[in-house]
Amino acid sequence: MKKTLKLLTILMLSAFVLTGCGTKSGKAIVKVNDKVITQGDYDKLFNQTVKNPSLQAFGLDSGNVDKNSFMYIMIKDKVVNELIIRSLIDEEVKKRHIVVSKKDTDAEMKEILDKVGSKAKFKEVLKKNGVSMKEFKQDLAQEVKMKKLVDTLQRVSITEADAQKFYNENKDKFKYPDRVRASHILVSANPEEIKQTLKADKKNENLSNAELDKLVSKEMAEKLKTAQKLLAEVKKDPSSFAAVAKENSDDVASAKQGGDLGFFGKDEMVEAFSKQAFSQKPNTISDIVKTPYGYHIIMVTDRKAAGVDTFDNVKYEIILYLENEQKVKALDDFISSLKKYAKIDYVNNDYTPTDVAKALQKQESQAAASSQKTDSSKEDKKSKK
Repeated sequence: MKKTLKLLTILMLSAFVLTGCGTKSGKAIVKVNDKVITQGDYDKLFNQTVKNPSLQAFGLDSGNVDKNSFMYIMIKDKVVNELIIRSLIDEEVKKRHIVVSKKDTDAEMKEILDKVGSKAKFKEVLKKNGVSMKEFKQDLAQEVKMKKLVDTLQRVSITEADAQKFYNENKDKFKYPDRVRASHILVSANPEEIKQTLKADKKNENLSNAELDKLVSKEMAEKLKTAQKLLAEVKKDPSSFAAVAKENSDDVASAKQGGDLGFFGKDEMVEAFSKQAFSQKPNTISDIVKTPYGYHIIMVTDRKAAGVDTFDNVKYEIILYLENEQKVKALDDFISSLKKYAKIDYVNNDYTPTDVAKALQKQESQAAASSQKTDSSKEDKKSKK
């Protein structure tokens, strides 16, 4: 539960964060009050949506999609609905003179990175969800707008008594497994990232893949040498670990804390890192550990057996969780109200909710008929035996 709560400020409200407008096709598909949603807007958001790894399991590919499939129709409905919400929200933001500055987005980005732990970890989260850092940054201003809008809708006030009640009713959610506390020094070394950086350099544009791979191997070897040098330094004087981490670790967030990552469970770190940390005794330093982030030197500082977090330890996280829960509800209600009174004209009938509903019903009927046919076939085979 604690881990979930820590990530809440990133995830809550972000369900409403949408991509910017596309320009591939200016042909209108929906008109929302005085604003037009184009085919290009739809294509861009659809393509981004199907990049999500959880949808790739269904065989979706933006370049080769069966437009009669159940999943395609579901996603189409979701994308159109999100674009309509985006249009209504943008209109409301202008009415209320809500402005988002670079300072606002920088502060939001810092808060997110602090909660995730490091820029490297955050990039990994984005990668798993098929989102580039560039795409995320483009959407960040929209999220800040949403938060500012929510603040104008309803004053949210959660008391300590509210938090205590939630804690008492949900103690199972505050259980934690065996945990260790560790610090680390990271020397960033990801072969793919190094290769992309080399490719971006104009002086390397004529190099073959084999030549690029050779340069990558050379740089990885240099990174390893750096890690080995740092390892020798802290092995010689373990009391210098925090100072060496502050000065040299590429994990900027933890480096500020002398490399301290706090307590974590086995499933909260990549496998190689976690396996090593949980095999160590307190006040011991590992050899070099390689993960997708690079080369780590790990110092375990404490261990805790499984248990339940006390109320005092999670009080402020619960308050934040409950505040965000109320904000999401307020935003949900507000969006429903905006849609109810908006003039929404489906210029292209393919995108109307009624047509989408009919298409879904057709798919469900076909699936049911197919299932019934399969069951009948099985029964026939049994009777013949």
